[in-house]
Amino acid sequence: MDNFSLADAAAVAARLHALCGDSGLRPWEFMGKSLLPVVQGGMGVGVSAGGLAGAVAALGAVGTISSVDLRRHHPDLMALTGNLEKEPDARERIDAANLEALAREIARARELSGGRGLIAVNIMRAVSAYEAYARHALACGVDAIVVGAGLPLDLPEIARDFPKAALIPILSDARGVQLIVRKWEKKGRLPDAIVIEHPRLAGGHLGAAKVEDLNDRRFDFDVVLPAVLEFFRSAGIEGRIPLIAAGGISSGDDIRRLQALGATAVQLGTAFAVTKECDAHPEFKRILAEAKPEDVVEFISVAGLPARAVRTPWLDKYLRMEPRLKSNAHVKPCTMRFDCLAHCGLRDGNANWGQFCIDKMLGHALAGQTGLGLFFRGAGRLPFGTQIRSVYELMQWLVGGILPAGLLENHA
Repeated sequence: MDNFSLADAAAVAARLHALCGDSGLRPWEFMGKSLLPVVQGGMGVGVSAGGLAGAVAALGAVGTISSVDLRRHHPDLMALTGNLEKEPDARERIDAANLEALAREIARARELSGGRGLIAVNIMRAVSAYEAYARHALACGVDAIVVGAGLPLDLPEIARDFPKAALIPILSDARGVQLIVRKWEKKGRLPDAIVIEHPRLAGGHLGAAKVEDLNDRRFDFDVVLPAVLEFFRSAGIEGRIPLIAAGGISSGDDIRRLQALGATAVQLGTAFAVTKECDAHPEFKRILAEAKPEDVVEFISVAGLPARAVRTPWLDKYLRMEPRLKSNAHVKPCTMRFDCLAHCGLRDGNANWGQFCIDKMLGHALAGQTGLGLFFRGAGRLPFGTQIRSVYELMQWLVGGILPAGLLENHA
């Protein structure tokens, strides 16, 4: 927490809720709570862990833990799993450590939240431990499971024993929404909410088949949100599934515009990644905050989808070498010993996908290693320019239009 103590968080959350109404934004009624219409997006590896998620939830919004490789935040777990190159059970031991780390981060976020807001866990459908992460998070009592990087067609079965947990897929166009809703209906469940993520604006892995698709009009909010709402009306489920718009959001004006188009809430990632409470190294935050528009590039990621990241020495070198690396692609053992992705270009010898270890590169970024890391970032400007501010100050700006002292309006 910043600018107030944990004991004061309830009063601060109430003040933010009042600011939200006064500024013309609609609070989000979800899972029996009145929430600020702001969701902090899941960011891995380890960027959004229990510290950030708990701080966001404490103020009456939705905080999200990214599930992948959270052992990096726990020295005891890293000590147990950091040197297993020759151990035949390396994968099982690392997976077990990551599940333990996930439980710890959920408990940490829950304690920080003080029972306010909601705690979600974001899980990539593309990771090999997707089902194990989902089941463990649910068993730990998380409020919501958010799944992107693939279609979670099996999530209703996985969560069958946890009917009170919200299930939230991340999709990018109306066709994807229709597919998920129709498949889930046959399983007796509807999504509790849906994140509509714009691939031209969001950071990290993007919901488009290739870079050239990022400008397709079907992803624009003024196209996809009305189309999804019309589908809901025709399907007889109008008003039952809130939509959360994600990508390029930096102000209350953006939230009002998207609520007018039919979104209930919005999701932000990079703006929360550069807060004081973010779980990443300070150098990670600096890299993201100081990146100029020309420093943010799209490239084909390790999972075969476009990704958006900051141009760093490592990324520049990789992009220069990528044609040669792809020409020499061949099957090889996983260098991290636990096969984080179900399908990996480097490990599986798939020349159409990225030829680097995504977990290793994101781990370097988490630790602030500028020359080695892969720093995912959204395309839009940040609310406070290059400044690192608190979650509280960010929420004040988003729901109340209040800038931190000394910050000029043209910075926001």
